[in-house]
Amino acid sequence: MWAELLPVGRSASSGGYRRHAWNAADAECRAWFEEQARSRGLTYELDRNGNQWAWLGDPQGEGAIVTGSHLDSVPDGGAFDGPLGVVSSFAALDGLRDRGAEFSKPLAIVNFGDEEGARFGVACVGSRLSAGLLTPEQARELRDANGVRLPDAMERAGQDPDAIGADAERLARIGAFVELHVEQGRYLAEDQPVGVAGAIWPHGRWRFDFHGEANHAGTTRLDDRHDPMLTYATTVLAARKKARQAGALATFGKIAVEPNGTNAIASLVRGWLDSRAADEATLDELVAAIAQAAAERGERDGVKVELVRESYTPVVDFDVPLRDRLVGALGGVPVLPTGAGHDAGILASAVPTAMLFVRNPSGVSHSPAEHAEVADCLTGVAALTDVLEDLACQ
Repeated sequence: MWAELLPVGRSASSGGYRRHAWNAADAECRAWFEEQARSRGLTYELDRNGNQWAWLGDPQGEGAIVTGSHLDSVPDGGAFDGPLGVVSSFAALDGLRDRGAEFSKPLAIVNFGDEEGARFGVACVGSRLSAGLLTPEQARELRDANGVRLPDAMERAGQDPDAIGADAERLARIGAFVELHVEQGRYLAEDQPVGVAGAIWPHGRWRFDFHGEANHAGTTRLDDRHDPMLTYATTVLAARKKARQAGALATFGKIAVEPNGTNAIASLVRGWLDSRAADEATLDELVAAIAQAAAERGERDGVKVELVRESYTPVVDFDVPLRDRLVGALGGVPVLPTGAGHDAGILASAVPTAMLFVRNPSGVSHSPAEHAEVADCLTGVAALTDVLEDLACQ
């Protein structure tokens, strides 16, 4: 399974993956998921929000145990973030069948669509829609960098955009969701190969619009400029300093410039901030401090600064009884914090959820250098198999 997925959407130049929502690589991944489901005799479903489901047992049954993750990537992302959870889920099901396990509850494997938000700017679109945390109206307004609307991209890929929306009845039938994921840090690097998530830090994405004045780079005196790039650059430095002071995280990783000419002073710079903290109060204070620094610098530069919050996820404490059950089933593995968002965190508002992490020796993620050793991945599959047997076969 891993070998089949490895080349899909991989850039020959960077070695990273470009599996973005509703593009050709995404379609190939989705076709792969459907084939894996049908080859195992599972009932395949595509829900109203484009999420894929593979069912063992009655899809309408109550108390279903669900596992899985996502197959899309960030721009030039790694091979493990998302796909490891999906591949491990199918492998765990195979392992349960090899054990002769007798299922007492329906079991499903899911591939949530557009988890990374690489194309339309909002993370976890598929799970957010299903949980009612993103409205159909909000989703239909999303556009990619080329101006393509999310509904148009979905329609071109064969999905009905008019059907999107909350899927409360489906979620009500789920007894628990367990997502396996490569660790995106190094808490496990010196310890055991598998751990359980305790909580997800609150996090969000904010767009800063810096409005300046276009002018000639070679003839406009420095004192006569209203250069939004200067305000943006100063804001990036302020974000780093204030995040360090708060013990939090702040990252400007995406930028758009108009008119984007080498010999032209920009008229508009858009910068996207990703920020995360251990608690919501700290996060809110941090973003406010960055916004204040941007506004103060903008006033000096003659640049107008506007701030738009594009997404926000409050702190997620995973279901404690489920978490403790996983820890017990695995013989007392470590419980870890995480600053990364996941579909499991989105579903936690409606479904008991938990996460397993597989050791990442370098701690590098969202990069072609992302890695997990084969032995650790197999340990992760074994752990997921034990967890699913405990939950679905009692």
